[in-house]
Amino acid sequence: MVCNHFLSRIKRRYNVKKAGFSGTLDPFAQGVLIVAFGQFPKLFRFLKKAPKTYRATLWIGASSPTLDIEKVDNVEVMLPFHPDSVNFVLQSMIGEKTYLPPKYSAKKVDGARAYDLARADKEFELKAITSTIYDCHLVHYRPPFLTFEITISEGGYVRSIGALIAERFGFRGCLSALERLNEGSFIYENEKALNPLEYLDLPQNAYLKDPQDILLGRKLSVENFEKQEEGIYQIVIDEVLSVVEISANGVEYLLNSLSLKA
Repeated sequence: MVCNHFLSRIKRRYNVKKAGFSGTLDPFAQGVLIVAFGQFPKLFRFLKKAPKTYRATLWIGASSPTLDIEKVDNVEVMLPFHPDSVNFVLQSMIGEKTYLPPKYSAKKVDGARAYDLARADKEFELKAITSTIYDCHLVHYRPPFLTFEITISEGGYVRSIGALIAERFGFRGCLSALERLNEGSFIYENEKALNPLEYLDLPQNAYLKDPQDILLGRKLSVENFEKQEEGIYQIVIDEVLSVVEISANGVEYLLNSLSLKA
């Protein structure tokens, strides 16, 4: 996988042994990739990393089982579409869309990756998913290539959305280029180091009793917190981060005592 190859390079560059990434990129794609070192990959599920915005170029009339240019097997020639039609189709994509993920994707089927099954010519079915598309607009149109920007909920597949757009024009289509412009609050700034606390999608809370209760992972009571409403909260004590969930069943640690010190 391209992301794993990139991660190996990053680990060598910064001389670290443990690292992880969130949100894979397709082999032909480029753009934002969140990388964390040491214990910080544990924070991935708590980060502000949705929705995501992509710039994609759709090759209308090109057929490919991968829904990108890796395996183009047929190209239809067509007349250009009117700009008003192009804008109408793109605007019609906004909202909730239910569709099939690409067969060449990292989706798991009975424990196996879909792309491995597809490359082995195995028969399998993927379950439909639903994504929310918040924006979809034209960047430029040079027939047969249509470049658009799309903002989509986490877990969405722009290759499949591109195929849906082509279908609305009455043709097949695949992506010839894809760039992730942002992943939630994350943008590319030349491998800039980030303060994870600024990117947590969690409200802060305060523990009113002995801080050692949290630092040592002791059992906690709801009444000892400043905010007692049900929810997931970040607690920072002496540059040590914990994440707790308050519910009708009490208080549960989701993450305990991750040091924020460099």
